[in-house]
Amino acid sequence: MVAERDVNGNGNGVGEGALIFTYGTLKRGFSNHNLLQDLIRAGDASFVGTYRTAARYPLVCGPYRVPFLINLHGSGRRVRGELYSVSTRGLARLDELEGTSRAHYERLPIKVVPAADRDDDDDGDEEEAAAERLTCAEAYFAHRNYAVEMWKKNGKEGLRCYTPKEVVGYVKRKDRPQHLTFLDHIRFFLSS
Repeated sequence: MVAERDVNGNGNGVGEGALIFTYGTLKRGFSNHNLLQDLIRAGDASFVGTYRTAARYPLVCGPYRVPFLINLHGSGRRVRGELYSVSTRGLARLDELEGTSRAHYERLPIKVVPAADRDDDDDGDEEEAAAERLTCAEAYFAHRNYAVEMWKKNGKEGLRCYTPKEVVGYVKRKDRPQHLTFLDHIRFFLSS
C-alpha cells in the first residue's frame, strides 16, 4: 500500500515509493491511464492533484503521437499534468511501461507546483514558482540518447499540455508494427 505522504514527499515513516508527475498517456482520460487505475485499486498509487512544472521543459510528440518530456530545463513551456503518489511496486510497473531498462525513457527528478485553474502563464521565473508550493517529484523524460534530436525534430516548439487535440493520430503499442522496437520507431521518426 502507498505510504501516506504530503505533497512534498514526506511520508509517515514508511518512506516507500515516489511522487510521479505524469504529462501524457498516463493522465486521466488517456490510453495508458488504465495502469494507474489498476495501481490505485491495488493500493499502489493515489492521485495527488493537477500540477505543472515549476520550470520550462519541452513537451513534444514523437512517432505515433507519443508524448515526450525533454530534460532541457529552461526551454519549452511550463507543462501541465497530474501528480500521483506511487509505491515501490507501482514504480516497477510504471518503469516497465516506460521502458526505463530499454533506454526508452528515464525517470528523473522534477520540481512541480499546483496548477492554477486558468492557463498557466509562461512568464516569470523559477524563483517566482518557488514561492508557490514547490514539490519535488519524478517524471519520465525522453532518454538522453535521442532527447535533443527529438526537440530539434519538433522545431524547438513545445506544448503546454498533452490534450485530446495532440492525441489525434496516436497509435497504441499493440497497433504499431511489431517487428520494430520502440527505439527503431524513434530512429525512423527522427530521420524522416
